[in-house]
Amino acid sequence: MADLDEYRARSLENWEEFSGNWADEHDFLHEATKPVADALVAGVGPQPGETILELAAGTGDVGFAVAERLGSDGKLIQTDFALGMVEAERRLAAEAGLTNIEHRVLDAERMDLEDASVDGVVCRYGYMLMADPAAALSETRRVLREGGRLAFAVWTGPDRNLWAFLPGFALVEAGHLDPPEPDAPGIFAMGDPERVRSLVTGAGFAGPELQEVTVDWDYTDPAVHWEKTMKLAAPIADAVNRLPEDEREQIRELVASRVLERVAEDPEALYGHSWVVTVTK
Repeated sequence: MADLDEYRARSLENWEEFSGNWADEHDFLHEATKPVADALVAGVGPQPGETILELAAGTGDVGFAVAERLGSDGKLIQTDFALGMVEAERRLAAEAGLTNIEHRVLDAERMDLEDASVDGVVCRYGYMLMADPAAALSETRRVLREGGRLAFAVWTGPDRNLWAFLPGFALVEAGHLDPPEPDAPGIFAMGDPERVRSLVTGAGFAGPELQEVTVDWDYTDPAVHWEKTMKLAAPIADAVNRLPEDEREQIRELVASRVLERVAEDPEALYGHSWVVTVTK
């Protein structure tokens, strides 16, 4: 099993480095993943006057939709473990005129929050990348008030997310990445719905509801797919960027050929598919 402390340090370094890219691509991410955001907002059900916590907020568009529903008497605590992401979300929130948001650097596995202090928790694509999602979900339950709602999104399996699988598999084939270990953190770490249920119930929640939601990446052009993946998918891009230029180009060409092959068979082949998971304490 990989050293989780080493993984945490590398992950934090990556997301700090990529926070500027996420800010640059905020509009693209917002539009592409809006169906997921809408399902998350519906799942957490923010009401005026409530306090909602957002984990792994990235550049914040899910939380912004939540904050709009909380009103001036409510509060969104918008967090990420990468300072660069928090700074980006703070800037974007100010541009949107949102004044009911508290921005914080926060480690979801060890939250500096009181017990039963929030009415809901929302998290898009965070738990699957955490070194210890079981600890993060236990912490989530701890800070939720009785009757509080949790809504989170993770990617389904690799067969339903070729946009990420194709470059990752090419790196494994070429010997640049080790095959993922079972239950190790990563893009597909919570793709199995049974693992999702096990983690959620293991944290003390009742059985969750899972809804599959599609993300239209519009990746029919291999050049666009490669550009966006290298800017936004930090774990994949990190592995590619560590390669010598000639090997990096070989991977790019191989992935491009496979993208073209797949989209020729099915124009929606590189769409993304997510689980949106909801549960009440």
